[in-house]
Amino acid sequence: MTLNPAERHRTSEELLDNLARSGLELHDVAADLGRTRERLRGTLDVDPASDPGDVWQLRDYLRQAVLDAGGAPTPYTVLTDRSRGMARVWFRLRKAPRHVLVTP
Repeated sequence: MTLNPAERHRTSEELLDNLARSGLELHDVAADLGRTRERLRGTLDVDPASDPGDVWQLRDYLRQAVLDAGGAPTPYTVLTDRSRGMARVWFRLRKAPRHVLVTP
């Protein structure tokens, strides 16, 4: 299962939109997912060299983060729940952590 350039672009835009809707900063997401900012940037860009498991995990993480913030996530048009079944055959999908707000 490989995404073509148009699908990568559309998925990247959906990820970035949900990042904005979540209200989180890149450093928050990178810390929660245990990734460097560079690796996270590649995942957000859906770079062909990025790990597809990372993309799916980020998708799930951002969707939940938007919901936790009280918003409505931008729907994913390529990384759909239906396509998750096919992705499980090809890639190791990991459960996404949740962002925990720390109050002083």
